Amino acid sequence: MRKKLVIKVTAGADAPERCSQAFTVAAVAVASGVEVSLWLTGESSWFALPGRAEEFELPHAAPLPELIDGIRAGGGMITVCTQCAARRGIEEKDLIEGARIAGAQVFVGEVMADDVQALVY
Repeated sequence: MRKKLVIKVTAGADAPERCSQAFTVAAVAVASGVEVSLWLTGESSWFALPGRAEEFELPHAAPLPELIDGIRAGGGMITVCTQCAARRGIEEKDLIEGARIAGAQVFVGEVMADDVQALVY
């Protein structure tokens, strides 16, 4: 069994470098053959909506839409926190293809499994 990487992003456009780092690490991990689960919380929740990643800009960083496409194309899972989605009026039907909404119980289950490395940005 290969090791899984769970990444929780707690920042969006409000902390662009931290946000970009999380998506970059997730995309590189997927491209390297690592199973990745990317959790979007707080302001990063917006990037699970169509067109929102295109609004994100950070000099000398890979474009967020390309990183998201790479994560999804490589089989990475993108999850939006239930409470974060509710606070922003985001529903499952609003999400980009392949993304889901799930809560703390699912997150805890993922990070507590054997052979999992968790990172928080």
